[in-house]
Amino acid sequence: MSSSDYTFIDREVSWLSFSERVLQEAADTNVPPLERLLFCAIFSSNLDEWFRVRVASLRQLLRLGEADTKKLGFNPPRLLHELQRTVFNQQEEYGRILRGEVLPLLESHGIFLVDEDSLSPAQGEFLSEYFRTEVQPHLGPVILESDPGTPALDDGGLHLVVALWPQDDSTSHAAPRYALVRVPSPPVGRFVVLPSDDSRNEVMFLDDVVRYNLPVLFPDSDVGDSFAVKLTRDADLHLEDEDELGVTLVEAIRKSLKKRETGVPSRFLYDQEASRDILTRMKEWLVLSDHDFIAGGRYHNLSDFFGFPRFGRADLCYPEWPPIPHPELEGATSVMALMREKDRVVHFPYQSFDHVIDFLDEAAGDPDVEELWLTVYRVARDSAVLTALLKAAEAGKRVNVFMEVQARFDEATNLEWADRMEAAGVNTLYSMEGLKVHAKLALVRRREGDGHRLYGYLGTGNFNEKTSKLYADHGVLTADERLTRDVEQVFKFLAGEVDQPVTEHLLVAPTTLRSGFSDLIKAEIKAARAGEPSGITLKMNSLQDTKMIKKLYRASNAGVPIQLIVRGIFRLAVGVPGQSESITARSILDRYLEHARIYIFHAGGEEKMYLASADWMKRNLSRRVEVAFPIYDPDVRAELQRLVDIQLADNQKARILNAKLDNPRVPAEAGAEPVRSQEAFREWLENR
Repeated sequence: MSSSDYTFIDREVSWLSFSERVLQEAADTNVPPLERLLFCAIFSSNLDEWFRVRVASLRQLLRLGEADTKKLGFNPPRLLHELQRTVFNQQEEYGRILRGEVLPLLESHGIFLVDEDSLSPAQGEFLSEYFRTEVQPHLGPVILESDPGTPALDDGGLHLVVALWPQDDSTSHAAPRYALVRVPSPPVGRFVVLPSDDSRNEVMFLDDVVRYNLPVLFPDSDVGDSFAVKLTRDADLHLEDEDELGVTLVEAIRKSLKKRETGVPSRFLYDQEASRDILTRMKEWLVLSDHDFIAGGRYHNLSDFFGFPRFGRADLCYPEWPPIPHPELEGATSVMALMREKDRVVHFPYQSFDHVIDFLDEAAGDPDVEELWLTVYRVARDSAVLTALLKAAEAGKRVNVFMEVQARFDEATNLEWADRMEAAGVNTLYSMEGLKVHAKLALVRRREGDGHRLYGYLGTGNFNEKTSKLYADHGVLTADERLTRDVEQVFKFLAGEVDQPVTEHLLVAPTTLRSGFSDLIKAEIKAARAGEPSGITLKMNSLQDTKMIKKLYRASNAGVPIQLIVRGIFRLAVGVPGQSESITARSILDRYLEHARIYIFHAGGEEKMYLASADWMKRNLSRRVEVAFPIYDPDVRAELQRLVDIQLADNQKARILNAKLDNPRVPAEAGAEPVRSQEAFREWLENR
């Protein structure tokens, strides 16, 4: 088979296939009830992002002419229609799981999600007072009499369209007016716990709290039906539109963030019980097209189930998995002293991210430390990482932070931190033109003896102590000069001191990452064709880049055994004769989000292993600053290999990624012990 005949899975189809895997977890009766509700929240969150990012991009393609459409190799309207049909089916299944299984199961355990029609008098009094003190101050109802196109619906916000009838009987045949009321979540929590007896725990959506009190908002009207609506807009900032002379990238992002709230609609979600008159009025008022309308249920933004109260019901949740003490770092008086001895790896969230903060805190307070460097992509709003850097600056050290202000959905948080950094005297560097900086690096320069020593941290995940409790990642603390000198080169590149980073050990995008991985694949092909042992094992979030997939196809045709563990987007078609017969692929979905990237090559028996911040996507390999770093320490390599081996043995939470992407579970072989990889790796760390 020639490379021009290779087949690939559509990117959008593979994205929705991941959503299907999330639904599988929500439907799994072996998953505790409140955790199933959490997977319902994840599904809703993923779908929102898909509409904000991917559908918005496809909608842009609808504007192309016939000649340009032919160049794409697919028909955008047809693809969008097929995808929306898939989404509709998934939403139907989602509703069946949530309303038909999860909520009734919670009710059997005494947890009830109630609406405004099932309140006791005492609960009604409670909600009236709660509404008056906590909710009403955030409301500003709008009567829908504005000019068409008035952008009163904020992106992703919850709104109720309310029918208002005149109280005067003489106008009984008049048509209703309509009002728009934003459900103020945030800042108010989406769920309100109601007073109830000891045998029941009752919860109400904030939407229904507002519905119950609508007569208070509109005392001069008879309140009729109310229906939930939600508008999702294009999430791209379209910085190319910011072409004014003298506008910096940061200024352009600040301006574009304001425009995001008025971006092109990508979905208008409405309660399917809403009247045709309401939908017609909303279409005219918001200047929507028929393609924008997606029927939904009574409630939107169900990603808010992340915050559903748990009432202390440990029996309805996964058992607590507190961080496992790191055998060397836990309680260490000096992290840097341990780093001088050998590399240390920390596995999040199995072990605590506090060890990384301890490293930065130690550097901030060490009088011999002269300079600190760090890259920022996504951080917690109250980041302990950046707080440590502020302490270092206050102590008179040179602190350099590269702040990526183009991190989608985190731009505002990063800009706020950048302002604080600059005010504290931190040398704050910003996004590079045409490139996002996605590498996860920290570097410390310390005076030692007659010279200096560099201490580095290289990770697969963000410097974010909040997400480190949910995302499975790895970070390496090292004083190995082979690595730290290369990290220094990357920071010099980010600071504009060199045109390109010259690295001997790190693979760095956009210069050497793609070619470095390509050379490693070529070496395996050469070995296989010579009849020598070969093999490739890759773990990543997304496999999308067609050039890299073609290289894997060629390796498969040469007989190289290839094992893939891919969480999300997956465009490689497995098991196609003459294309991918030696490739197996799986996806693992469990209580932690698999986020690490690990790349292993047989390399003639002298195995080469890399950790990376980068997936094999075109944007990571060609349009970002990314770093893949080799694992030289044999103990660190053995720990990571153990993780990979356990995940390749998973027969509980692993799904097979085949050419149909129908997500069958990996079957347990006859007599085989059940292996749930996240649980097994945690047990291995504990027993070690």
